[in-house]
Amino acid sequence: MEYSQKKMRVAVIGLGVIGKIHTRIYSELPQVELVGVVDADSGTLAAVAKQYNIPGFSSVEELFSQPIDAVSVCVPTELHHKVGCQVIERGVPVLIEKPLARTVEEGESLVNKARQGNVPLMVGHVERFNPAIWRIKESVRQDKVISIQITRVGPFPPRVRDIGIVTDLGAHDIDLVHFIAESDFEHIFAVCSYTRGGHEDTAIIVAQMKNGVLAQITENWLTPYKSRQIRIATPDRYIEGDLITQQVKEYSNYLVPQSAYQVKEWPLFFKEPLHEELVQFIGAVQNGQKMPITGEDGLYVLQNIERILNNVPKTQI
Repeated sequence: MEYSQKKMRVAVIGLGVIGKIHTRIYSELPQVELVGVVDADSGTLAAVAKQYNIPGFSSVEELFSQPIDAVSVCVPTELHHKVGCQVIERGVPVLIEKPLARTVEEGESLVNKARQGNVPLMVGHVERFNPAIWRIKESVRQDKVISIQITRVGPFPPRVRDIGIVTDLGAHDIDLVHFIAESDFEHIFAVCSYTRGGHEDTAIIVAQMKNGVLAQITENWLTPYKSRQIRIATPDRYIEGDLITQQVKEYSNYLVPQSAYQVKEWPLFFKEPLHEELVQFIGAVQNGQKMPITGEDGLYVLQNIERILNNVPKTQI
């Protein structure tokens, strides 16, 4: 991707775990000048501003007292709509971390506002930039995908207080299934449990795409270690990917009665997915290109999350 010579003046709003990573990556990009960070917590704000030797602001209004070329919004999900609107109303290109918003209504509002104002809007579905996903997507491009299975489990993240696991983790995998299958959802539903109370913390999502691809997504916040696995079946191959180590294996040529098969392991070229996401966001803004993941993409994920949650039976364990 080619870039113009002028540095982009970029800011980050929200300095939780993800916001701090956005800040660190922007500080490393040669095509970016990090001109400010925003957070309501004065201690966090002061620490990050000092670490990167940049201005810290306690409000969006203060941040926009200067020219800004692009913004990452990394606030809690319940604030995505409010803060996203504040940025879009100023005509500034924005990347909003996934999910796009708390509700479909709020997501539609953001997409419509960006469209009406001709403001570039990207949604941070970071797994699309995982090298393992690139390899899998390329591998099945000319093949017929039969099924996609994704497992995404780990311990409960203290950062999450306002949404359940379907909205938080499920957003990644609903987007990946849609992306890899290259088809919309015909049917999608889930069963969930609510071990910790207010929000679901375990979910099994089952779906069928309009082109016939079957999908199953398993998620929980009860496993003491993180696991991110994807498995894809085609008529002649079975592909396994580890989204943490970014390793991909392909099993093929099953022989009967010898019970033999071939295993191909793709070389490991580890890359930080969020780094690639931000590079592509900045590049698209600089060059006037379409966002790699549009507001409409994020809204479609949100619509399917709502389909699931509106019909899920609640089971307290």
